[in-house]
Amino acid sequence: MSALLFALLVPGPGSARRDRVADGIAVTLALAYGALMLRLGDATRTGALLPWPADALVGTLCALALLRRRQHPVAVAAVLLPVTTVSVMATGAVIVALFTVAVRRRGQVALLLAVAYVAVVPAYFVLHDNPEFPLWVDFVVRTFTAAGALGWGMFVRAYRRLTASLREHAARLEAEQNLRVDQARLTERARIAREMHDVLAHRMSMVSLHAGALEVRTDARPDEIAIAASAIRTSAHEALQELRGVIGVLREGAGGRPEPPQPGLTDVPGLVESARAMGMAVGFRCDTPPGGPSVVLGRTAYRIVQEGLTNARKHAPGERVDVLVSGASGTELRIRITNPCPGPARPAEVPGAGLGLVGMAERVALAGGSLDHAHRDGTFHLEARFPWPS
Repeated sequence: MSALLFALLVPGPGSARRDRVADGIAVTLALAYGALMLRLGDATRTGALLPWPADALVGTLCALALLRRRQHPVAVAAVLLPVTTVSVMATGAVIVALFTVAVRRRGQVALLLAVAYVAVVPAYFVLHDNPEFPLWVDFVVRTFTAAGALGWGMFVRAYRRLTASLREHAARLEAEQNLRVDQARLTERARIAREMHDVLAHRMSMVSLHAGALEVRTDARPDEIAIAASAIRTSAHEALQELRGVIGVLREGAGGRPEPPQPGLTDVPGLVESARAMGMAVGFRCDTPPGGPSVVLGRTAYRIVQEGLTNARKHAPGERVDVLVSGASGTELRIRITNPCPGPARPAEVPGAGLGLVGMAERVALAGGSLDHAHRDGTFHLEARFPWPS
């Protein structure tokens, strides 16, 4: 019942059934009020302009004319107004028409038609011989019924406008929420793309390094070949596993799947040991308190060290790389990576896209830090600094 009442007050899209129900209610109310006035009025008295059967027929036709009130509210009300000077039963249809005008048109138009409805009272008294009630009674009845129709119609109009505004506001909020969700998804996918670059560049550089060694060392011993092949297989397998994990997040329908834990600052020693196992000479020192920084900052530090080792392996193969991680809560986290620069005629053994430093700079900037890199005295210096909140 409440849903039907709300639908009558606030029609929604595709409300043909609601319109039929509203038309039925409007015609029924007009006939009911007209029949009441027909019984109480002058139609059944001697001296009425129309006998009551004719009055009832005219009133019924006026009520049926309300079926067109939605398309032409003002025209229907204007046509029905003069009929009330000869038909008592037509007053029900006019009241419903006034209500419709108040709902669908400006208040001034509805008020003008209501004044006209009251103003035709003298014409009714002229056309009827010796009415039962005095003139002022008809004035009062018409004034009160017209005011009720206008008041209720204006309320419905204001209620509809308020509801439409709330619906629009809710739709706008939903659209903004969807936009925020899409933006968060794009941001997360961009982060995953950076993770993919860092992880695969590190693993695949290992594969390329050992494959290049096998290509050059044609006289390598079987045990050396076995070690290099094992390193290639391990790196390729780890790269494939990590790639599967990253791609799984990007697949449709992967929502709700927990993301695998990301490495942090505490995993940097393992990263260094892995590089050493692959044949790199890495000097590592970590001067940070046991607790470590936040998860996001720790993950960023891990990726910076990983990318730094990858770049050193690409551009200075066989050279020693020194990694220093220092800092404390309330100051800053500092990562410094140094390695000798290759000579001008010494090309990098592993080809790269040249985007490693660009990706590191972007990652550092997102963490609110700064990145400096330069060649000084035959050594490449890479240093990243991050604020470490207490």
